[in-house]
Amino acid sequence: MRVSRALLGVEERLPRRVVAARHEYNVGQPSMKRACLAAALAFFAFAAVISAAPQHGVLSALAAAPLFLRWAGLIGLFAYAALRQSLTTWMLVSIVAGAEVGYDAPGFAVKLQFLGQIFLRLIKTVVAPLLFGTLVSGIAVHADLKKVGRMGLKALLYFELVTTAALVIGLAAIHISKAGVGVRLPGNVALTAANPQLAAERPTAAETILQAFPENIARSVAEGQVLQVVIFSIIFAIALGMLPEARRRPLLAFAESLAETMFKFTSIVMLYAPVGVGAAVAYTVGHTGFGILFNLLKLLATLHVALIVFLLAVLLPVAAVAGIPGRAFVRAIAEPVSIAFATSSSEAALPSALKAMESLGVPRSIAGFVIPTGYSFNLDGSTLYLSLASIFLAQAAGISMSWGRELMLMLTLMLASKGLAGVSRAAIVVLLAIAPSFGLPTEPIFILLGIDQLMDMARTSVNVIGNCLASVVVARWEGEFPSRVPAMVKADASAGCR
Repeated sequence: MRVSRALLGVEERLPRRVVAARHEYNVGQPSMKRACLAAALAFFAFAAVISAAPQHGVLSALAAAPLFLRWAGLIGLFAYAALRQSLTTWMLVSIVAGAEVGYDAPGFAVKLQFLGQIFLRLIKTVVAPLLFGTLVSGIAVHADLKKVGRMGLKALLYFELVTTAALVIGLAAIHISKAGVGVRLPGNVALTAANPQLAAERPTAAETILQAFPENIARSVAEGQVLQVVIFSIIFAIALGMLPEARRRPLLAFAESLAETMFKFTSIVMLYAPVGVGAAVAYTVGHTGFGILFNLLKLLATLHVALIVFLLAVLLPVAAVAGIPGRAFVRAIAEPVSIAFATSSSEAALPSALKAMESLGVPRSIAGFVIPTGYSFNLDGSTLYLSLASIFLAQAAGISMSWGRELMLMLTLMLASKGLAGVSRAAIVVLLAIAPSFGLPTEPIFILLGIDQLMDMARTSVNVIGNCLASVVVARWEGEFPSRVPAMVKADASAGCR
């Protein structure tokens, strides 16, 4: 209170002109952002019209005009991003800037590859400690599943069935749309990925299974063997959960602190993402042209269609079979899903989701167990996205993967993604870590970063919907969900109808 009064006193002592100027700036900033964006779009539109018009007569003298108009539009976009102060906005602008540099100066754009490689190296340093911290803290804290008994087994069974359905739908969607087919990767990447000699050296099924188990965890981390790190972390977490509370707590606290630290590390690295994304787009467009950008739009549409199919073909029938009141459930999840969509973080929606399910009639003990556990084991939207994106990489590189190889890839992605749903863009981190182990190129992943926010909002919302539904299903399965909707939910629904 004293601080606020002191600040008010300082503002009162400021000259009126300073206060008025600051007020005018705060009021005028939205109009400035709109003006910058409108000017940028107008410049790009004029450039497109002049480029499409027949170049004769007066227009022949304007042959260089599109170039100047496009760069004027870029300046407007940079001004808009500076005023908007959003990482997502900067990444979208960096895509446009990278494409322009790659188109206008392909020789220079090729030399920018090292900027994208810096980002790749920074991301790779995050993977092993992040997976270890999240898996150990996510599993060991629930290591008393035996005491929870029947409820824990039912929840885990439900999680595995639903995430498997998400995997199947994601695989089917990308194989139908073939969004990655037709992408022309740089020659050295395509030759390395599709080398027939490498295909002949693919390990057998027994060798693949043996390769999943670590022999030396330090070497596994150094060589980027993500599946070995995952297996080690899971066994370590189970062993930690079997210790007495006094012995378990220090290591569990260390794992939780490690996970939180690596989340912050990832946030710092993501500040460099616009530079890495812009350089990667410039390098790719300089080599291959604009084709990959159309493939990305196709992938974006494929993901959203696949998520809708998952909601209608999997979650909706599950809700119907469990006898869950549809309208009341939709009303209850509206707030947590909105938070997840806006923040791209299901962790931010956790308090609201717990409160909403409790108001719907789910006992606090069940909601408090199922939803947090689902954040580690029931990542429906993220799992579906990872299956889409990984096969997109294979299609872009011209790699034909066998069903057995795809199954092993999906299993690895499912395990590696445990515990990462609460962090924005964590799926990209997992994808960057897994791709080299299966001979997939990492270059297209940089391009995915540009539209990742648009995909992250949708898949995170599905994560929250799936976990909320799981809590109701388990409560119904346990016979602890009321046959009638609580009065508070009815009142909220009727108020919404008015």
